[in-house]
Amino acid sequence: MPDTERFKQMAALAALERIQPGMVIGLGTGSTARYLVTELGERLRQGRLRGITGVPTSEATAALAVGLGIPLTEVGHSPIAFAFDGADEITPGLALTKGGGGAMLREKIVAAAAVRFVVIADDSKLVDRLGSRRPIPVEVARFGVRGTMDQLRRFGNPTLRMVSSEPFVTDNGNHVVDLQIEPIDHPVRFNELLSTVPGVLATGIFAGFTAEALVAGPGGVRSIFPR
Repeated sequence: MPDTERFKQMAALAALERIQPGMVIGLGTGSTARYLVTELGERLRQGRLRGITGVPTSEATAALAVGLGIPLTEVGHSPIAFAFDGADEITPGLALTKGGGGAMLREKIVAAAAVRFVVIADDSKLVDRLGSRRPIPVEVARFGVRGTMDQLRRFGNPTLRMVSSEPFVTDNGNHVVDLQIEPIDHPVRFNELLSTVPGVLATGIFAGFTAEALVAGPGGVRSIFPR
């Protein structure tokens, strides 16, 4: 297993130690979250954990959880003790860039509903400022998408995400624009500005959500808290 994948798995396993019997858990989307969901299913099968219910952040995660026998519910039915998810970028203040998999709207809804949102990642995701290595994913309405992109050019270089020559469609039936920007110093303010653009439904900037980051690297897993 490559080091990056091993570190992702280490972070996911560390997150599982936070889970207690009877909890409702937000289940993230992406390669790191997949390790957590897979191991959670295995522990439930073995009886090492009991009474866990998951709240999936995407159809892909829901399908994986169902296949592993993890009971599921929706946001608002029961309090979510923890939501665990990966990230594309993580700053020292625990602002995040998310949405590489296109699930940021549901991910943000689940993160906001959780008592504690914990990000799990390998140490390659650590950056000084958002936008340093990855564009900012923006979920936009399909109606008027070209006009929305024109408005987003005020902030950077927007590109409509494509899959096999067709626009990518989220689980919510929307499109994703990947916005290449200069690294930003004030993610909360930048997120507010993006959110004022008509047609923008969600951004991949998560600022003020994260209670803790579990980040794995050559030295093991370390906990990072907001500064």
